[in-house]
Amino acid sequence: MRIIGGKCKGRRLNAPKSIKARPTTDFAKESLFNILSNRTTIEGKHILDLFAGIGSISFEFASRNAKSVLSIDQQINSIKFINIQAKQLGLKINAKKFDVFKFISLKNNNSYDIVFADPPYNNSKINSLPDLILNSSLLNENGLLIIEHGSENEFTQHPNLIDKRTYSRVNFSFFKHI
Repeated sequence: MRIIGGKCKGRRLNAPKSIKARPTTDFAKESLFNILSNRTTIEGKHILDLFAGIGSISFEFASRNAKSVLSIDQQINSIKFINIQAKQLGLKINAKKFDVFKFISLKNNNSYDIVFADPPYNNSKINSLPDLILNSSLLNENGLLIIEHGSENEFTQHPNLIDKRTYSRVNFSFFKHI
């Protein structure tokens, strides 16, 4: 995995094979951050990365000067890897081990400007994610929710969907919290 933008641009991070994850491809990741740079500024934003895996998206946000990045994953190896790499790179990422659906249901005191979720494509609860997140206190007013998903999931009828982009087998659906 490499960081494609920001102050750590070009930095390669080699995740251990013990982490079971499907990282976002560099092509899809670069496209996502091009879209984001045209929609909003990342600098100074509070970011929540759900199903963080090896932290590819978290590292991109932090490298681009997000004010804070909270990464949630249920694999302890993922959390250890993200926290160690973030410390070595001097990036503001805090990774925590948590079941994402339990985390969403908590009464959180923190809310975020951007929430990114990349669940396993075969997760049976993926279709409920937009409503679960939008109805929680996790997303700031006018905040942006991005869900990475496979082609088998479709959100075109969701009232908060504002855009959908497809890059090969990777789909990004964008929701606005209004």
